Amino acid sequence: MRQLMTGDEAIARGVYEAGASFASAYPGTPSTEILENIAQYDEISSEWAPNEKVAMEAAIGASIGGVRSFAAMKMVGLNVAADPLFTFAYLGVNGGMVFVSADDPGMHSSQNEQDNRNYAKFAKIAMMEPSDSQEAKDMVAEAYEVSERYGTPVMIRMTTRVCHSKGLVQTADRHSFSAVPYVKQRDKMDPVPAISKVRRYVVEEREEKLKEYSEQTALNFEEMNDTKIGIITSGVSYNYCKEVFGDKASYLKLGFTYPLPLQKIRAFADKVDELYVVEELDPFMEDQIQKAGIACHGRDVIPGIDELNPNRIAKGILGESYTGVLVEPELIVDRPPALCAGCPHRGFFYELAKRKDTVMVGDIGCYALGGSEPLNAKDMALCMGSAFSLGHGLVRAFSKSGQAKRVVAVMGDSTFFHTGINALTEVSYNKSNTICVILDNRITGMTGHQENPGTGYTIKGEPTTTIDVEQVVQALGIQHVRTVNPNDLSDMKSTLDWAYSIEDEPVVIITKWPCILKKFSSEDKKEFNLDKVPCVIDKEKCIGCKKCLTTGCPALRFNLEEKKSEIVEVDCVGCKVCMQVCPVKAISRKGDQ
Repeated sequence: MRQLMTGDEAIARGVYEAGASFASAYPGTPSTEILENIAQYDEISSEWAPNEKVAMEAAIGASIGGVRSFAAMKMVGLNVAADPLFTFAYLGVNGGMVFVSADDPGMHSSQNEQDNRNYAKFAKIAMMEPSDSQEAKDMVAEAYEVSERYGTPVMIRMTTRVCHSKGLVQTADRHSFSAVPYVKQRDKMDPVPAISKVRRYVVEEREEKLKEYSEQTALNFEEMNDTKIGIITSGVSYNYCKEVFGDKASYLKLGFTYPLPLQKIRAFADKVDELYVVEELDPFMEDQIQKAGIACHGRDVIPGIDELNPNRIAKGILGESYTGVLVEPELIVDRPPALCAGCPHRGFFYELAKRKDTVMVGDIGCYALGGSEPLNAKDMALCMGSAFSLGHGLVRAFSKSGQAKRVVAVMGDSTFFHTGINALTEVSYNKSNTICVILDNRITGMTGHQENPGTGYTIKGEPTTTIDVEQVVQALGIQHVRTVNPNDLSDMKSTLDWAYSIEDEPVVIITKWPCILKKFSSEDKKEFNLDKVPCVIDKEKCIGCKKCLTTGCPALRFNLEEKKSEIVEVDCVGCKVCMQVCPVKAISRKGDQ
């Protein structure tokens, strides 16, 4: 049967068809939907992990236990998971182990633009790169075969365009895979130095065997057309090249990209007049090809910053613009991201922004928007779960340099469980006076509402242990902890006043209110007032001061003709933040007098 699938959906289908039994992930765009779709198959035990390292380790454990296992993460997530991956590359698999690293060229939803193909070479493991949904599904099956045949974890490198683009996929039945019985093999599985020294040679021997496979596999193939231009490419870049050149160029399309098939590349180079390597982002293939003594163009004509497209390729190789579908610039509406109407983070940022001599350290999540106009509350951010430890470093620097500034470090509930607990341990252990804030919106918000250890539900919607944020904070030795409703500006202000008054010890504030877009659980409905009655503006009372607009709520408008504020009723959820801001009490909840 043929089905229309995104690349992420196709990967999930491939994991199912390959007979995998265990899958784990931490949500991160563009990889999030992979595990969400795997979870629909009851044959696979699917779990959200608190972070990517744990997801990788759990998948490794399942592989050693004898079943086919899988893990998924976005590219920065592999930084977190690199520790277990590099050592597992020495140990070898029992059941096949495959994982996805989803890169984000163009940084559509990421804080950097790293090319994770380098991890495959660095860790000396096998890697595949699909160009479309059908290849994504098919490569999963082949990846498991390679994993078990050569005893290696296999990385499938996806990119945003392949993850989220749709294509027709021919599906198949699930493969019957019999688990490999676990047998104690300490001389293989216990990476103490004496054993790892031996296993290091195994890795090198395996790489040589993988090179032979790379030369033979049908995943690497030629398309010979006009031989004036020869293009070596992989992933979505192949589609872009085909769109630009069609049959006016010849192609060596590489689906198995580490190790590279250098003999096949050399043979292809001999058949064409001019050889180009087209890839996103780093000169990963180009450097290896040139090192092998094969002349080619690459970074001299193809940019290594931002995602590729047909026009950039045409301009680089042909020196001309590719005429695709043109959209007039004036038709493109500038819509910068903003916190949703009713977002529980708004009240906190509104009050924090008033504080002088404050450095606010953010993190990775919806609250990254706290630095945007008109709130302007955030100074900086680094990486997932770094806010508290980054803030602590600033505290120490300010203390040594005599700078009279308070540091407020902020992260969400899912981020706290991801790597924030370790960072808060740093703050507590080293007696930092960092003001640490955990924005608990009861869900993993930015990636589309995935459950986490604090929500009380698994990925399959089954009730589970709820890990209470405040109890964890107290268990880490924090003496000064308060939980506050961030929509209550008066309470939020007084809580911040309290935190700033404590100058010599760590302080933790927990703002607790559900994401307004969340599908509310029975527990949410019981604990919070979530009736969503919209607010309205009394035009007679409104003085046009625009004070309400300083909250940055997208439900608010300003009528230039009337010089009065307005509320778009369909957008408003009645959080009442604007009511508290209005100096003349012109805003009320609909139906209230």
